[in-house]
Amino acid sequence: MDVTTARERLKDMLAELDRSIRVLKGDPVAVREYSAADAGSDLTDTDSAQAMLTVATAQRRAVVEAIERIDEGVYGRCVDCGKPVPEGRLEARPDAARCVQCQAKRERRR
Repeated sequence: MDVTTARERLKDMLAELDRSIRVLKGDPVAVREYSAADAGSDLTDTDSAQAMLTVATAQRRAVVEAIERIDEGVYGRCVDCGKPVPEGRLEARPDAARCVQCQAKRERRR
């Protein structure tokens, strides 16, 4: 994926994550927007909302870091081994920081 397309997708992801985070934090304007767009959903379960907020915040951090890698000219390279991240992986996850092998190693350590 070329960096221009990646940057656009990442910025779109960032905007969506920011909106979701505002909703999960209870921002009244964002909640109204969310309610209008997703009328069937309900965020009354505080534990679920907190878990989703944690995930969304981590995802946001990954997206910001991917944009920084674009700015630094290293986007598409694994942050661990330096090898290229496969094109298909970047298509599926524009925020991917690691090649498949390094990501698998990281997940096994957790």
